Amino acid sequence: MEFEPVICFEVHAELNTRSKLFCACPNAIAQGPNKHICPVCTGQPGVLPVLNKRAVELCIKTGLALNCKINPKARFARKNYFYPDLPKGYQISQYEEPLCEDGTLMVHLRDQELIPVGIKRVHLEEDAGKLVYPSKGIEEAPYTLVDFNRAGVPLIEIVSDHQRDPITSLELAKAYLENIRQLLRYIGVSHCQMELGQMRADVNISLRPKGSKGFGNRVEIKNMSSFRFILEAISYEMKRQEELLRQGQEILQETRLFDEARKITIPMRSKEDAPDYRYFPEPDLVPLDLSERDIQRIREEIPELPWSKAQRFMDQYGLSREEAMVITKEKGVSDYFEACALKFMDKRRLYTWITKELFRIVPREEITPEGCAFPPEFMVDLISLLESKRLTEGLAREVMERSLGGSLSPSKIVELEGIEIMDEKEGLMEVVKKVLVQNPEAVQKVKMGQVNTLNFLVGQVMKETKGKADPKVIRDLLMKEI
Repeated sequence: MEFEPVICFEVHAELNTRSKLFCACPNAIAQGPNKHICPVCTGQPGVLPVLNKRAVELCIKTGLALNCKINPKARFARKNYFYPDLPKGYQISQYEEPLCEDGTLMVHLRDQELIPVGIKRVHLEEDAGKLVYPSKGIEEAPYTLVDFNRAGVPLIEIVSDHQRDPITSLELAKAYLENIRQLLRYIGVSHCQMELGQMRADVNISLRPKGSKGFGNRVEIKNMSSFRFILEAISYEMKRQEELLRQGQEILQETRLFDEARKITIPMRSKEDAPDYRYFPEPDLVPLDLSERDIQRIREEIPELPWSKAQRFMDQYGLSREEAMVITKEKGVSDYFEACALKFMDKRRLYTWITKELFRIVPREEITPEGCAFPPEFMVDLISLLESKRLTEGLAREVMERSLGGSLSPSKIVELEGIEIMDEKEGLMEVVKKVLVQNPEAVQKVKMGQVNTLNFLVGQVMKETKGKADPKVIRDLLMKEI
C-alpha cells in the first residue's frame, strides 16, 4: 500500500506596522531586551487594548490577495493557555469569526501549471514574547529569561486547508511556503525575514492511503522558522508515520518538536484541540464592522501579483517561463527590470545583465528603481554602449565596477577614462599581426584544421589589447590573415 501525506501549514507573519497591535510601543527591532514595552503589552492589571487600524487593513489585504471571502463583521477572542512568555495568560486572537476565510493560493511548481492550495482562514492576533536561555539547550539552562519586546506585535496567521485542495507532497509544500513569503513581501504586508522570526510556521502532517479521501491522525510540529528545517521535519515525520502504519500501529495525535542537530522529531505534548484553549469573545474589544467601501479601498492597494506579472512578462517581453519567474521573484527587481525594459528593445540581453551582473554586485533586496546603486538609466546606457559595439562585455563590467558609488553615467566614464573598444582603425590589425608573428606554431595548427587553437590566438590578442576588443572581430581578422 502506498501512502500520501496531507500537510497543513499555520504560517505566522509579523506585520509591517509602526506600532504594536494594541498599544503604541514601536514595532521595530529593539536595542536590548524589554525596551519596547508598556503596561498594555506586558499585561498589567487595569489596562485596555486599543486596536491598530493598519494591522486590520494589512490582514484584509492578505486575505484579498489570497482570494478569501472577507467577513464584514469579525471579532476577537481570548485564547487561554499558560506559557512564561505570554504575559496576560491568554492571547488575543480570532476564532469563530475571523477576518478572512475560504481562499485559494495558486502555487507555482517549476515545470507545471499553477496548482491550487486551499486557504482555510487568515486572521489577526498578537505575538507572544521570547524566552532566552543562557546556554545552548533548555535542559542545561540554570534559569530562563523573558524578553517582552515581541509581545503584542501584530501577526497574521494563514491556515491552509486540509480538506479543500490540500498539500500532498513535499515539493508542493516547499513551493507553497516560498509563494506565501513572496506574496507577503510583494504586497508590503511583511518583510518575512525568517532569521529575525518575522515568518514562522506550525506544520500539521498526517498520512493516508494514496487515493483515499479520509484523514489520519495528525502530528503538529511547532514554531519553525527555516524552510530547510521545515522540509527536513516533514520528510522525517512522513517516514516515521509510514513505518508505524506498516507495523499496524496507531499514529498518536500530538505535538512534536524538531531536533535540528539529529534531524528527528521528538514528542512535546498531546495535541490540544480548540476546547482546550477555552476560547471566548474578547470583552475589551468591540466587534469589527467593515463596509464594502473599506474593503474596496484596501483592494485598490494591492499591486500586480508576482504570478500575474510573470505571465505578462512572458507575453509582453518574450521571456521564457523560467526567466519570468526569476525576474519577478522580488518585487523591486521586477519593477527595476520593467523600468529598463520600457526604454530598451533587447529584453533578453537586459534580463541577462540584471541576473548575472547586477545580482553579482548588488544584493537583490536593494534592487529597486529608486534605491539601486545603478539606476535604470545607468543600465539602459550601459547596454546601449554594448549594442553599439563601443564596449565589450568585459569592458562593460569594468565600467560597472568603476562607477560603483559614483554618479557618472557609463557614457561619461567611457569618455573620461577612454574605456572603449579598439577597432581596426585604432591599431587592432597591428596587434593581430604581432600575435601571429609571435605564435607561428599556433598559426600552423590552425592552417592544418585545428580550429580550436584559434581560441588561444584570440586570447593573446585580448591580452595585448587589455580586453579592449571584440572577440568576434578579432576572430574574423585572425582568419582573414591566416
